[in-house]
Amino acid sequence: MSSVVNDGDPGHHRRKVTRVKGSLRDVRSQLALLNRQVGTRLALKDVDLDCLDVIDSEGPIGTTTLARRAGLHPATLTGVLDRLERAGWIVRERDGVDRRAVTIRSLPNRLGEMYGLLSVMNTAVDELCADYTPEELDLLADFLDRVGRAGREATDSLAGQ
Repeated sequence: MSSVVNDGDPGHHRRKVTRVKGSLRDVRSQLALLNRQVGTRLALKDVDLDCLDVIDSEGPIGTTTLARRAGLHPATLTGVLDRLERAGWIVRERDGVDRRAVTIRSLPNRLGEMYGLLSVMNTAVDELCADYTPEELDLLADFLDRVGRAGREATDSLAGQ
């Protein structure tokens, strides 16, 4: 998919890649700060909000899978899930076949509160996207999907999976 255009400056591509990496670092920092503000408003710890996001985007999800994805020890995850369940964010359901297995899903009625707090960011992204052609949006989406996969692979590697 990629083809590097050589414009006669061997450092040109490296500088562009460095700029992209710096921008990704800035985005990560800003999203972490935004999530911290959202978590504070919702009385959720950072780890609680992270787990809720995984549950909402990938759920229903099993506890083992969630612990692995979040990089949490099962005992730590139990505490997170207890807090989220008490606050009405999630529900734990026993598997119909294996009664020892538990599946977690988010509760849509409560998620609206979180989405409301994220609406300013969502509106800003909508406005930014309006400046791009459909082809450019496809390119951006592909890049971000690939960065997300690279992040998951790096996380799994650090977790020893």
